[in-house]
Amino acid sequence: QVQPGESGGGLVQAGDSLRLSCAASGIGSYAMGWFRQAPGKDREFVAAISWGGARTYYADSVKGRFTISRDNAKNTVYLQMNNLKAEDTAVYYCAAGYVPTAKEFEYSYWGQGTQVTVSS
Repeated sequence: QVQPGESGGGLVQAGDSLRLSCAASGIGSYAMGWFRQAPGKDREFVAAISWGGARTYYADSVKGRFTISRDNAKNTVYLQMNNLKAEDTAVYYCAAGYVPTAKEFEYSYWGQGTQVTVSS
């Protein structure tokens, strides 16, 4: 069973960058996704990557600012976040599934989340 664990969250200022990591043994066989949930809002899709890393997908709100990547040798997926905005403030979750998709129900394994706070 895959148990993703996120790290790298923190408090930054608008315009700063942050890199989140998601590590778990065995994730090299899975597509991975990043989702986020802001206070009082539903969880939403951020980015996804195929198991080999050839295909990536992004929410329109982060396209051009965030980059998802993976290093299967290290069993780690990354989310590089640049030019952060106050509206990016949320708990960020990584998830493992069989297809890289924006649909939450397609992911079987979820991490506990890491808080990202962007001050304006």
